[in-house]
Amino acid sequence: MMRYRVLGPFSVTVDDKAHTPSAAKVRQVLALMLLRADRVVSLDSIIEELWGDHPPRSAVTTTQTYIYQIRRLLVRAGGGTAHDDQTVRTVPPGYGFRVGPGQLDSWEFEQCVDRAHALLDEGCVDRAAPLLARARSMWTGPVLADVCQGPVLRRHAARLEEKRNLAQELSLTADMRLGRHRELVAELKSLVMANPCDEWLHAQLMIALQRSGRRAEALAAFHDVRRLLNDQLGIQPSGDLRRIHQDILKEDAPAP
Repeated sequence: MMRYRVLGPFSVTVDDKAHTPSAAKVRQVLALMLLRADRVVSLDSIIEELWGDHPPRSAVTTTQTYIYQIRRLLVRAGGGTAHDDQTVRTVPPGYGFRVGPGQLDSWEFEQCVDRAHALLDEGCVDRAAPLLARARSMWTGPVLADVCQGPVLRRHAARLEEKRNLAQELSLTADMRLGRHRELVAELKSLVMANPCDEWLHAQLMIALQRSGRRAEALAAFHDVRRLLNDQLGIQPSGDLRRIHQDILKEDAPAP
């Protein structure tokens, strides 16, 4: 089965054999169609992706050549002929790219996150947690880490990165509700170092430390974030952070 990976370095494989295109602009076009799989990608948006506001006179015919090269690559990878391929379809005003279940990692990722989000809302934390762990494990780096990205790809990649952040937040929330505080401390410390101005992460670290019996460290974590926010942004911690700090001082159990 043909598989496409966009959550990290770009790859196209069939039975673990690589068929990823090497030409930079062909990679861009294929990547864009994959991030918009099962939707119409207009010819204008492909041209914008490749050349921005200054397309050459040959933009339309050159783009059509790239589409032909993608079709030929997919046919060769699948062992068929040009007449067999229905993956890339001409659909005015552009093209559509068809993927099936299990072929595209970003599609699987979004399905996992959406399902887990619904399960969390229903209170089914034990069913949501493994789905979120699976969703997060699909990432091996930034979206299309080795593909040159123009304005259109950057917009779609940013949306996926935001969904990755949501998956991380939901996963941490689920694990906190399941009482996995001790196991989360190391991960939360790492995330706080990578995202020093994210007050929500600081709050989760404080709660995890307090619930792991590390009250002094939880209080120290509050003083660290207060100093950081003041030094870097000239602001004080949010009301939620201050409330958690007060709960820890009173030895109450802060809400996650």
